[in-house]
Amino acid sequence: MALGMAALGEFVGPFLFGTAVAETIGKGIIDISTFDTKMTALSISLVAAALIGAIVWNLITWFWGLPSSSSHALVGGMVGAVLVAYGPDKILWKGFLYIIAVLMVSPLLGLIFGTLFFKGTIRVFQNATPKATYFFNRMQIISSIALSLSHGANDAQKPMAIIMMSLVILGISPTFHMPFWVITSCAIAIAFGTASGGWRIIKTVGSRIYRLRSIHAFCAQTASAAVILGASLLGGPVSTTHVVSSSIMGVGAGQRISAVRWGVAKNIIVAWFITIPASALMAGLSFFLIRMIHPSF
Repeated sequence: MALGMAALGEFVGPFLFGTAVAETIGKGIIDISTFDTKMTALSISLVAAALIGAIVWNLITWFWGLPSSSSHALVGGMVGAVLVAYGPDKILWKGFLYIIAVLMVSPLLGLIFGTLFFKGTIRVFQNATPKATYFFNRMQIISSIALSLSHGANDAQKPMAIIMMSLVILGISPTFHMPFWVITSCAIAIAFGTASGGWRIIKTVGSRIYRLRSIHAFCAQTASAAVILGASLLGGPVSTTHVVSSSIMGVGAGQRISAVRWGVAKNIIVAWFITIPASALMAGLSFFLIRMIHPSF
């Protein structure tokens, strides 16, 4: 039931909150306007290498049950592939540093919002009867829907950006204008991905960081949704994984700092730091392999 509800929210989210994140990813990291139109095979192989690098790293972290960031992996994959294929001149460093800043600040906001929202909720309900548990059980459904909507709005836009980059490079689309079929296909993909269930990561986030009860889950989901949705409207490609994880840490720290399993949190933070260089390295290797298979590229 939880997977179905989350998948539905993931599907609807991309249609509600615009495509500002896709614009940031698609036009803010790589200067595709200067690509040689006679070398479309090289450019498309670059995009393929970026995706392969991101996917491989995501699969590795999924296998270990480590909630790493697909956003970090995608950005790292794009940068790594471009560095190998064209060198640093094709990278828009100002846009890249802006995205890095957003990726750095958003988990901190999740941590702060989680702590503040939990403390505020506890203050409001400090004299509540045991019926408050029933209330938060029901409110958690609303907060879960809000989180899945915001998650779909932010994360689904990242593959939209890659598709549009490919269409522009191939000359199929003259401008970076998002057609409805691109939005729909990415919404369907993220919904099916969610419905398939990433059980290892679900277990890590849901039980290994902090022992969540209804009130904690409600506060963490609400704080996460606020940060992710705000970033989506502003065009910030945040790491939704790390925002959710840091919000849970914030809620747990708001209850009692020692209750948070900081060993698990440390592994998540380590993954936060190494994902971009690791996926960049894998994307660079992928590009070399593609060139070996098709030297004409």
